[in-house]
Amino acid sequence: MIRYVLDEARQDTHDAEPRARLSPRELEVLDLASLGLTNIQIASRLRLTVHAVKFHLAAIYRKLGVANRTEAAVVYLRADQFRAAGNSAD
Repeated sequence: MIRYVLDEARQDTHDAEPRARLSPRELEVLDLASLGLTNIQIASRLRLTVHAVKFHLAAIYRKLGVANRTEAAVVYLRADQFRAAGNSAD
């Protein structure tokens, strides 16, 4: 029962709009990470240090309730798909 409740709570976190919880810089980092760029590539594109990119990614993982960049990208891209589907119905 406890596992079910925790899984449901985690799913609710994933379903919420990620853009509302992330800073503009975190969104930039997540956008590039979701395209498959490495930390070094993200740092170069955004004129950040690799350490800063890692810091932003850690904050993103915490805010989205995920464990890694793949899970973060999935949450981000699913939200974009949902938003695009909603906009096309207008």
